[in-house]
Amino acid sequence: MRSIRIGTRNSALALWQAREVARQLQNNNYLTEIVPIVSSGDKNLNQPLYSMGITGVFTRDLDVALLNDEIDIAVHSLKDVPTSLPENIKMVAYLERDFPQDVLIRRKSAKDKPLHELKLATSSLRRRAFWSKAYPDTEFFDIRGNIQTRLQKLEEQDFDATILSLAGIKRMNMEIEYEMLPIMIPAPSQGVIGVAGHSDKKEINDILATINHAKTQICVEMERNFLSTLEGGCTAPIGAFAEKIDNLITFKAALCSLDGKNYIETNESFEYNENENFGQKFANVVLENGGKELMAEIKTQL
Repeated sequence: MRSIRIGTRNSALALWQAREVARQLQNNNYLTEIVPIVSSGDKNLNQPLYSMGITGVFTRDLDVALLNDEIDIAVHSLKDVPTSLPENIKMVAYLERDFPQDVLIRRKSAKDKPLHELKLATSSLRRRAFWSKAYPDTEFFDIRGNIQTRLQKLEEQDFDATILSLAGIKRMNMEIEYEMLPIMIPAPSQGVIGVAGHSDKKEINDILATINHAKTQICVEMERNFLSTLEGGCTAPIGAFAEKIDNLITFKAALCSLDGKNYIETNESFEYNENENFGQKFANVVLENGGKELMAEIKTQL
């Protein structure tokens, strides 16, 4: 068989993730080739994601390459992948989750500032909303770009701190100080590398099954089902995190208003049953307890 063509964004983190997929395939004796593709989300670094009017802003160009047979598979940060995929594209593998958490990075001059006084740079509506719930008077700034770009802006511009995914910091092997943020529930499927494929390429998809991590798949599908049932795109202020230990799952998720004032949370522990859609079940509980009205309000504000 010829090399498996692995499509990826061309940022340093995305390339690391693609190389990790390649490494696992090579360990199973498959040949691989990495094909970098510049995404629309990477081309426009000035406009906040939530104002670009696109779901899947970081995945669309890779979807096109998959459908045009320019690549065999596409590697993504799974939290960037919309829950509704284009026709003939499906998620075919999930690597083991490593670090799901959000962390706070401060500029050196703000290292002693109290959290409620920080001027915070983040373009994520989820991070803004969850932070506002705890610290309602915070001044926010938009920030875009890869990890290195954001850290550079942090030192150069007029804000005190930013929030990043711990997975990115660890994968880039960056030696920087960070603070854990228990007030944050991660984005659904944060910290997971996902592999998308073409539904017609059975041979390739069967090969991808050899690197799939089943426990991670169970958890992220639950989180993504929660997200899709709430009808939240990648930009909505929704957090969800499932963890499976033996056959017991803990699931914590929340929907938050943009200003942080209205917050609907679910926190459950239960025995896993493959025949039950728990993500959908818990999302419906949130919707019935004011979530439907809150989602309608959020959509009018976006």
